[in-house]
Amino acid sequence: MNFRALLLTIAAALSSLPAVAGADATVLVTGANRGIGLEYARQLAAKGYTVIGTARSPDKAAALAAVADRVEPLDVTDPASVAALAERLDGVAIDILINNAGIFERQDVTLETVDFEMMERTFQVNTLGPLRVTKALLPNLRAGEGKTVVSMSSVLGSIENSSGRWYAYRSSKSALNQINRVMSEELGGEGFVFTVLHPGWVQTDMGGPSATYTPEQSVAGLVKVIEELGPADNGAFYDFQGKPIPW
Repeated sequence: MNFRALLLTIAAALSSLPAVAGADATVLVTGANRGIGLEYARQLAAKGYTVIGTARSPDKAAALAAVADRVEPLDVTDPASVAALAERLDGVAIDILINNAGIFERQDVTLETVDFEMMERTFQVNTLGPLRVTKALLPNLRAGEGKTVVSMSSVLGSIENSSGRWYAYRSSKSALNQINRVMSEELGGEGFVFTVLHPGWVQTDMGGPSATYTPEQSVAGLVKVIEELGPADNGAFYDFQGKPIPW
């Protein structure tokens, strides 16, 4: 192998490496005061990440404050709140952004029970929220080495696998998936990796006590998937075990 071929081989290997992890990485998690978001903060902190967690009411987020390096107020539906977060984080490099904040209201089981105000509220949180935060923190992400954006989606957002019910939630996650794909096409050339992940049916306030997985089980899988993401995963849709989900 000549010298030029060797350099090309090394470059190809480096380009396929996963995002920077552990003590070398800063991660921001939205909606981190409870459930999956709080468990993300716990597990990432335990692995040595610098964790920035957000909550609408930081004064009520004692559990998050106990594990995160920094707790920031954030309402993802409020453009002013998002802008203020970006201002406070000016100059802070972020390697991984986890858009976790979300809601799931279940009244709209049938067409007759669709509530348009609820649908608008759901889209504001689940769809526009991640878009607002990602756009606002793009300078921070560009300054980081990881350049990884993970948005928490759901298998319920899969159009191919749709079994009906819950117009607002399903639609909000399908739209989030499309936004993720658009961002992946626009910014993939800069080395960004945009991925949407399904956490499984988890025992949280949203998932309920009868759900299949504990937050610890779900997040352990999610963190493993995130740490193994590389350029080939840009624009992908996986579950917490790394299995592809149909769009």
